[in-house]
Amino acid sequence: MVWSAAPSRWAVEVLGDLPPGAALDLGTGEGRHAVWLARRGWRVTAVDFSGEAIRKARALQQAHLPGAPIDWRQADVLADPPPRAAFDAVLLMYLHLPRAQHRTLLRGAAQALAPGGSLLLAGHDLANLTAGRGGPQDPDVLFTVADLLADLEGLEGLDVVRAERAERAVGDAVALDTVLHVVRRT
Repeated sequence: MVWSAAPSRWAVEVLGDLPPGAALDLGTGEGRHAVWLARRGWRVTAVDFSGEAIRKARALQQAHLPGAPIDWRQADVLADPPPRAAFDAVLLMYLHLPRAQHRTLLRGAAQALAPGGSLLLAGHDLANLTAGRGGPQDPDVLFTVADLLADLEGLEGLDVVRAERAERAVGDAVALDTVLHVVRRT
């Protein structure tokens, strides 16, 4: 069973109007963002450590967009960092790792941006544990806007376009997400 074939609202809001280019979906899971981007004309590299996730992602692609330009890769996103300045969009969508690992991943994702490229991160905010619905229940894999901004400190050429805790409807309840949109200066 695929969790959801539709992209998150954050992806639609941030990336929906961008011209297509090369995109990297780190921790693609079942591939919903990779397929959505490919449908919009992007050349997508989608990476996940789970062979089962990649299998489901390929099935989603076959059901909705056979033949799309998606390079599915089973790999550890920490052990195999992306090339620098290679992507017009990089996504980190609901990928929750222990803090030190997440910091390494976020910094590598930011460095993978080509000039003018957008990095979008969305995930469950730490406050979601007590004031929201769903998501991981381990505070060590959750983050706040301040955490993410601190993780990016010292990296040159980045402009923060959006950094906020945002509400997302989950049935009749609300989840609290952290949403970060960063652009590499041209």
